[in-house]
Amino acid sequence: MNIKLLIGCCVILFTFMSCNGQTGEKETEVMLETTAGNIRIKLYNDTPIHRDNFIQNVKDGKYDGVMWHRIIRNFMIQTGEQPVKFDANGDTIASDSSEWITAEIHFPRHYHKRGVVAAAREGDDVNPGKKSDHYQFYIVTGRSFNDDQLRELNAVRTQQAVELLYAQRVQENSAKLEAMRKARDTKGVSNLLEKLHDDATYEVSENPPTPFNEQQTRDYRTYGGAPWLDGEYTVFGEVVEGMKVVQTIEKTKVDDNNRPKSEMKVLKAYIVE
Repeated sequence: MNIKLLIGCCVILFTFMSCNGQTGEKETEVMLETTAGNIRIKLYNDTPIHRDNFIQNVKDGKYDGVMWHRIIRNFMIQTGEQPVKFDANGDTIASDSSEWITAEIHFPRHYHKRGVVAAAREGDDVNPGKKSDHYQFYIVTGRSFNDDQLRELNAVRTQQAVELLYAQRVQENSAKLEAMRKARDTKGVSNLLEKLHDDATYEVSENPPTPFNEQQTRDYRTYGGAPWLDGEYTVFGEVVEGMKVVQTIEKTKVDDNNRPKSEMKVLKAYIVE
């Protein structure tokens, strides 16, 4: 083979692999047999912790017979460990933090377009590292967004980044603030808080959240998704067959706590050979 042609082919192959965020290794696929039909998903190789955890859960039968316990129209369907425990208000009880797995958030490579599979998790207040639940996952259905809505979401994400950084700075200066409060130095407290907020605003402006790129904008506009979750949860796979089944499950009537009124289950999960 001509050496220039060989080099050119290698460059093209490397570029393809890099753009897709994968190594070229065959991706594992899993079949979910549900009460509404079959859903076939593939697991990304660049989220190996989540991929291997999911594969082990499937092999251990953890998803056989589990309920789709949380369904929100135009957003997602969620399942996982069974039985799911609820508190007196109908909210799910926090999972055991000792079983959480390290986040593998690869935004903007992986984002919450329609059909992706992502790991559920507890909120930032108890889980600042955005670690994932060991069992629970969700499939995004989402809705479509126009350009103005996506621009507004970018602005909201920037403001959220400011407030999160500000809260961290306040925590770091808690001893100083407490000393000022004890000394009844209200002006000092006010000035310090104002400075911390200004500093947070400046830091975020210097390194703002990644805006939606052309591909993401096109997907969210054409197919839909849940873009407000980008960069917050680990996306580790996507549906390759069975989105109509996902939509059927999504249309199930639910109660005030988003639990389905009729039983919707994963009957069996297995690796596709």
